[in-house]
Amino acid sequence: MFGRVYQPGQGPVHRLPAHCKIVAVLGFVLAVVATPREAVWAFGAYAVLLAAVAAVARVPAGFLLRRLLIEVPFVAFALLLPFVAEGPRIDWFGLSLSESGLWGAWNILAKGTLGVAASVLLAASTEIRQLLLGLQRLRLPPLLVQIASFMVRYADVIAGELRRMRIARESRGFAARGPRHWGVLARTAGALFIRCYERGERVHLAMLSRGYTGTMPVLGQRPGTRAEWSLAAALPAAALVVCVLGWIL
Repeated sequence: MFGRVYQPGQGPVHRLPAHCKIVAVLGFVLAVVATPREAVWAFGAYAVLLAAVAAVARVPAGFLLRRLLIEVPFVAFALLLPFVAEGPRIDWFGLSLSESGLWGAWNILAKGTLGVAASVLLAASTEIRQLLLGLQRLRLPPLLVQIASFMVRYADVIAGELRRMRIARESRGFAARGPRHWGVLARTAGALFIRCYERGERVHLAMLSRGYTGTMPVLGQRPGTRAEWSLAAALPAAALVVCVLGWIL
């Protein structure tokens, strides 16, 4: 499931070490968040930077746009702000909109979209295993890395278990058609939790039998050359320039 985001490639973006790309994306996002919302042109410049990275990484525009749909709930929240926020109001096609709400909605949409797009580009150009190794290289707490690793590895297992339970229900003529069937769905969720818990116990016992002591083996990863760090720093450095100009201008 998680692997479907990755787009195989051999370009310079794909060849960069994962921890270099993680630091670059983090720096870019911090620059975007620090940019004043009134500097509308700056967000256009950020979009151009991401488009350039996508072109170098050969990530299709359609793929990127489809992945941006994950932020739809935030978009819905942002669209409500002009109607519920307080402060001076303006009339637009018969609607009374809050001026501060409009700026707040723009702030959420612009910065949220750019952050999600940067994350999608990171996932599209880096295998999930390399991302975990990159987090390990950056000395993220080992327990968090292990949790993320297990989540990635067993998400498909849990999805397969749920699919088999759905097929079993449908083979017995069940079809959820309204609130009267919510009880069945709730019992299904409970059964899925118990099955996942039991599977987790079996996996844990199997790991203990193979010498697991609470920490996973530390896998080596090259630290990254000066040229690779310089290439990775190009995106956050350009974003920092745009951010500074946004405050000055």
